[in-house]
Amino acid sequence: MSNFDNIWQSHKTTISFTIMALLLLFVGFNQSWALVLGIFNLCLISAIMALGVNIQWGYAGLFNVGIMGFAALGGVSVILISQQPVAEAIEVGGFKMLFALLLGAITIVTGVLLNRKGYNKWLIALVVIIGYLATRYYFSNAADLIEKVNPAKTGYLGGLGMHVMFSWIVGGLAAAGAAWSIGKITLGLRADYLAIATLGIAEITLYVIKNEDWFVRGVKNVAGLSRPVPYEVNLQNSVWFQDMVSWFHSSSLELLPLADQTAQLSQYVRASSVIFVKLCYSGLFITILVVMIVLANLALDSPWGRKVRAIRDNEVAASAMGKDITRQHLQIFVIGSAIVGVAGALLVTYNGIFIPTSYQPLRFTFLIWVMVIVGGSGNNLGSVIGAFIIWFLWIQSGPMGLWFVEMIGNFTEEGNIITEFLEDRVHFLRYILMGSVLLTVMRFTPGGILPEKNKEL
Repeated sequence: MSNFDNIWQSHKTTISFTIMALLLLFVGFNQSWALVLGIFNLCLISAIMALGVNIQWGYAGLFNVGIMGFAALGGVSVILISQQPVAEAIEVGGFKMLFALLLGAITIVTGVLLNRKGYNKWLIALVVIIGYLATRYYFSNAADLIEKVNPAKTGYLGGLGMHVMFSWIVGGLAAAGAAWSIGKITLGLRADYLAIATLGIAEITLYVIKNEDWFVRGVKNVAGLSRPVPYEVNLQNSVWFQDMVSWFHSSSLELLPLADQTAQLSQYVRASSVIFVKLCYSGLFITILVVMIVLANLALDSPWGRKVRAIRDNEVAASAMGKDITRQHLQIFVIGSAIVGVAGALLVTYNGIFIPTSYQPLRFTFLIWVMVIVGGSGNNLGSVIGAFIIWFLWIQSGPMGLWFVEMIGNFTEEGNIITEFLEDRVHFLRYILMGSVLLTVMRFTPGGILPEKNKEL
C-alpha cells in the first residue's frame, strides 16, 4: 500500500471535509459569498435528508423511494403551523370541513370494527357507502366555500399562526405518522415491492396536495412564509447593524471621499444583510444536523443499533434468535422518515415559499440516494459529505459547463458546429456529472467515500 493510501485510510474523513471546504471557499472568492452560503445551507438541508435515508437503508436495508412524499409533508407543516388563519374561510367552511373529515374518520373506523365483529359484508358495504356519500357531500360543499374566499391571495384555511420553528417538529411528526401508517401495510413486502409501494404513496400524497386547494392552495403556491431569522430590510434600517458594517469596512471606507462614503456604506449594508441572514440560517441548520448526527451515532453504537444491523445482514438468523423483524423495520422506517420530514420543513422555511410542483423524484429521491451511495451508506458522516459533494456539483455544473465551452471556444472559430452544439446542451452536464461521479465511486470505492466502519474491518 502506498503512502498516499495509508494517509487516506487514516485521515479520509478530515481530508474529505477539508477538500469540500476548500471548494466552497474557492466559489466564495471567485463568485460571491452570498452564493456560497446559499449552496452551503442547501447542502446542510440535503445532508439532514440524506441522514434520514441513510438510517433507513444503511442501518436496516429498507429501500424507500418515496422520499419526496415525506419531504412534502414537512413542507405542508410549515403552512399549517406558521401561516396566519384565514378568518373568513374558517367562518364560511372551516367547521363544515372539520365535520366532513370527522364523518370520514368515523366511517372508516365503523367499517373496520364491523368487519372485525364478523357482521354481514353487505351491511358493512352499505354503511361504508352511505358514510362516503355523506362525507363527500359535506367535504365538497366546504371545499367550494373555502376556495371562493379571495382565491387570488388565499382560497384556503391558512394555518395556526404559531412560530415557524414549531413547524419543524410538526413536520417530523407528520412524516413519522405517515411512515407508521405506510409501514404497517408495506413492511411485510419484499424490497422491490416496498420500493414500488413507497413511490406510489408519495405520488398520492403529492396529488392530494396539488389538487386540494382548500388545504395549502394547491399549485397556486404559498409565498411570504414567516422566518426564524431577521429580514434584510430590518437589518439595513438597524443602527447597530450599520455600525457593525461600517466598522468592518472602515479601512476601505476611509480611502473614499466623504461624499462617496455614504453611498458605498449603503451598498455594503445591503450586501452584508443578505450574508448575515444566510449565516443565521447556517447556524440553525448546523445545530440541527449536529444534534441528529450525535443521536444517530449513539443509537448506532447501542445494543439497539447492533440488533438492527444484525437484522439487516441476516434476517433469517435474527428471526431464529427471536427478534421481531417487522417491528424493528417499522421503527427504523418511522425514524428515518421523521428526519426527512424535518428536512422538508427546513427547506420550505429557507426558501420562504411552498411550491408543490417542485417536488420531483429527481430532486427529492434520486439525488438523495446518490448522496447516500456516494458518501457511504451506513456511515452518518458519509451521508453528510455525499450530500455536500452532490449538491455542490448539481449547482455548479452550469458554471462549470459554460467555462468548459468557453475554453473550447478559444481554440475554435466563431460559429463552430461543435461549440454551438455544446452551448445548447450545457444544462445536461449535471446529469453527466452525477452519473460519472456515481460510477467512479462504485468502481473504486464500492462502499462510498466514507464506508461503514464495521464493513471496512
